[in-house]
Amino acid sequence: MRVRETFYRGPERGRERRAMPAATYNLTRILLSRTADAYLFVPIRSMQYLAIVESGEFHFLHSEARPDIEISWQNFTPGERAALGDPVAYEAVYYGAHAEATMRRLQGEFLRALEQMAARSAPSSSGAVLELRRRVTD
Repeated sequence: MRVRETFYRGPERGRERRAMPAATYNLTRILLSRTADAYLFVPIRSMQYLAIVESGEFHFLHSEARPDIEISWQNFTPGERAALGDPVAYEAVYYGAHAEATMRRLQGEFLRALEQMAARSAPSSSGAVLELRRRVTD
């Protein structure tokens, strides 16, 4: 059963340019590729936050303030990286009163939550190598 939820942005309180570690960005791409939906819900239990990950934007909501978005990460520029291991620039947009203070912990805790989710949803079957034989034609 699917439940439809609506989330709201309040007035923008601030915006700043930041850099996301490559491990975080790359893992979100992997997890998004594993889901049939265009979004991913990531519980950040250590902070009582929920991250809603979409391809172009990540939203963060506090469990007590749902359905209000407190922070959004947007305008990712992965194409500017020289290598996959380089950080990805983005903008953090603050909507909540305490969003800037929350941001100090959020990036690290978000990665830990992604790693936990990836460990739980890792493909369980092993791959098989197929031997392809060349056809002999006369």
